[in-house]
Amino acid sequence: MEFNTKLLHGRSVTGYADNSILPQIAQVTAFAYESAQAQEKVFAHQANGFAYTRIGNPTIAAFEQRMAELEGGMSAIACSSGMAAISMGLLNFLSAGDEIIAASGLYGGTIDLFSDLEKLGIHVNYVEKLIPEEIHKYTNKHTKVIYGEFISNPGLSVLDIPSLAEYAHSIGVPLVIDATTVTPYVANPISLGADIVIHSTSKYVNGSGNSISGVIVDSGKFPWDFDKYPALSDFRKYGKLCYSIRLRTDLWENFGGCLSPMNAYLNVLGLETLGLRMERINRNAKELAAALAELEGVTVRHPSLPTHENADLVQEELKGYGGGILTLRVGSKENAFSVINSLKLATIASNIGDIRTLVLHPASTIFSKNGKEAREKAGVFDDTIRVSVGIEDAKDLIEDFTQAIEAVVNKK
Repeated sequence: MEFNTKLLHGRSVTGYADNSILPQIAQVTAFAYESAQAQEKVFAHQANGFAYTRIGNPTIAAFEQRMAELEGGMSAIACSSGMAAISMGLLNFLSAGDEIIAASGLYGGTIDLFSDLEKLGIHVNYVEKLIPEEIHKYTNKHTKVIYGEFISNPGLSVLDIPSLAEYAHSIGVPLVIDATTVTPYVANPISLGADIVIHSTSKYVNGSGNSISGVIVDSGKFPWDFDKYPALSDFRKYGKLCYSIRLRTDLWENFGGCLSPMNAYLNVLGLETLGLRMERINRNAKELAAALAELEGVTVRHPSLPTHENADLVQEELKGYGGGILTLRVGSKENAFSVINSLKLATIASNIGDIRTLVLHPASTIFSKNGKEAREKAGVFDDTIRVSVGIEDAKDLIEDFTQAIEAVVNKK
């Protein structure tokens, strides 16, 4: 099936209770059993069923199954937020003394999280460009994972997933990719060689800005070495699925970072229009970036622009799409604030992936905890404006941003 057909008629869109066309909302804490013996088997993972919503829930399972199918993974585990997904996705196999190699241009919240991992004895080596030539300089016996964002937020660099996967596998470590800014509509990192895919599904997957959530998708393809990854050793009997099963029945269950049934249901609703929304959002972002790049006094960054250093990867990996985010540099923080305040159609909010166009001054908000050097490596400067493009008509967005830039930057 093609993407939009799969959203409505795929393998995971079947078998709902009472022949419902959508999963019912199991807004419950626990599930009743006819006997203690039956309940025992479910708790011991010896029989199918649900015991307690922190451990599993049919509405959440329906969302997980859809995400696994769309990403081409063996399984998916939904979490209470994107940050919970990153945390659980890495802590599931890392131990004190291990090292991560990551791009320096990560989302500010991820950099903050990695600072917390340092306190747990997990070291992070940042490289300016996440390419094998640079990664090689930091690779050692403690290296246990390569981590990156497919399209970085808000730096907008694009990763060469096949080359990263080849290098990661040559040194026996998994490649973990945050694909929030891409979505399964644009590209599937697993098909390009990634081993684990993470989404903040609060963003494009949900689409309406009404639910915080995240998901971890396991390809089931990575051959885990249990001497190298002792955190997974108790689950060796599950083979390549040891990662998912440890996550589901141990770490994720014990940390309690579960998604709520209502939010899972709202995400399922969002998924059904993901393809339509992403097509429109990507086209709008491309048209807006091209139009604003013609203006004086503003520097526009978007992967679809011919001046972007990864323009070839956009064609090879992203179907020619550049994603729904673009950034503007307008000369000063004061100019950035004035441009933002002069916009009539854009909403000033810290999310991305909404159906509405959202704008943000990242240096004073989502990167406010990061130092100047870390901000600039992430593509965040005092005069940077991040734009998450929505589904409005492109003509109206171009007129709105043009009038704001001309009035503030070019004083017309």
